[in-house]
Amino acid sequence: MAYNELIKSFAKIRGYMREFYVYGFRHRLDIDAKSARSYDNERRRVESWLGEYMHFGQDEEGKRTYLSVDSRAIPHNPLYKAFKTKSFTDNDVMLHFYLMDLLSEEEGLTMNEIIDELEEEYFCDFDVNVLDESTIRKKLKEYEQLGLVEKKRQGRESIYRKVPDGVNLDSWRDAVSFYSEAAPLGVIGSYLLDKYENSSEFFRFKHHHLMTALDSEILYTLMDAIMRHAELKLTMLKAKKSIPVIPFRIYVSTQYGRQYLLAWNMNVKQFRFYRMDCILYVSTGGENKNWNDLYDQMQELASHIWGAALSEEKRDHIEFTLRIEPYAGYVAQRLEREKRCGIVEQINEDTWKFSADVCDALEMLPWIRTFTGRIRSLSCSNPEVETRLWKDMEAMYALYGIDGADCGKSGDADVGESETADEKGEIGDVIS
Repeated sequence: MAYNELIKSFAKIRGYMREFYVYGFRHRLDIDAKSARSYDNERRRVESWLGEYMHFGQDEEGKRTYLSVDSRAIPHNPLYKAFKTKSFTDNDVMLHFYLMDLLSEEEGLTMNEIIDELEEEYFCDFDVNVLDESTIRKKLKEYEQLGLVEKKRQGRESIYRKVPDGVNLDSWRDAVSFYSEAAPLGVIGSYLLDKYENSSEFFRFKHHHLMTALDSEILYTLMDAIMRHAELKLTMLKAKKSIPVIPFRIYVSTQYGRQYLLAWNMNVKQFRFYRMDCILYVSTGGENKNWNDLYDQMQELASHIWGAALSEEKRDHIEFTLRIEPYAGYVAQRLEREKRCGIVEQINEDTWKFSADVCDALEMLPWIRTFTGRIRSLSCSNPEVETRLWKDMEAMYALYGIDGADCGKSGDADVGESETADEKGEIGDVIS
């Protein structure tokens, strides 16, 4: 059978691209494929889209195939190409363009008029049998759902007409270019950019999380279910059974770009986080009648979430004070901007206090360490938090050959300061 670049199941190619991009250390035999031929076909398919980013390594166990991309050197996410290679037939292509041309008439056409026009004007010179009314009707219904075609009742008949496009895309070029790389569901922006002859290439991103592009189809389904208050069944990676859930929020990691679903697990009756790149399939159900009550519970829980850890009963109370001189007001601004919950208070001219009740205060340590040199005091109801912080300080002092017996516990241990929180907890921005 000849190799075909087009794909029928995006879930399958998504799995292989995850293997290549994330697990590039694996060898051919390590990847769970139906056969060696299946692996080779999928590898060649990915290579046809991303050949310039494909690399190969050799070690004692054999050859490794992996993707390597320097996100600072590319203007657009190359993984979007995977969405633009869906399988179709020759008849699908012809019928699409013929219908788009036919329905551009402002007055619109009835179903009978469409069939007559196709037969007399378009397919008269071709030996093609696609004039089955049910085929055309299904295609028009699909286009109606996509917003390409509108249907209006006129007497006893329905009139079909192409939806007019009144948007001037030229004025949106830069905005679309930025959106396609920086926003969830950026693949929509990538499709819009394909309409331009030359897209904007002004933007580069230091932290560009490319892999989330492959989760776009899952993300769209989840966001649609949230809007409709619908129930879902999640098929997770390596899970034997699907999980019935009610989705509420999407969280995005500020450090790794991972996307998480916060949902109510209907089996265990608890809120849980689910990594989106571990969700294989999503099937949607009907509206859940208890959605509003569960939403109120979720809101209360969300006010105590710092990272990916959840606890509906336990709360860690944490407080720390910082020395922030009047001329360093930007530090106080960062404290307020980067906190995910809790309260920021100014105690006096050069002392600021942060306090919060969180599900797991240990998740806050990477963020707290970015204020090293300004921490005056720290206390937490979980003693492990203080113990680990001071051990980290001791290790840092040792690296610099400094006697860190007290490690700054008593006050101003000015051992340097990071003005940006590059190392944060796992959860960050929220998409409601």
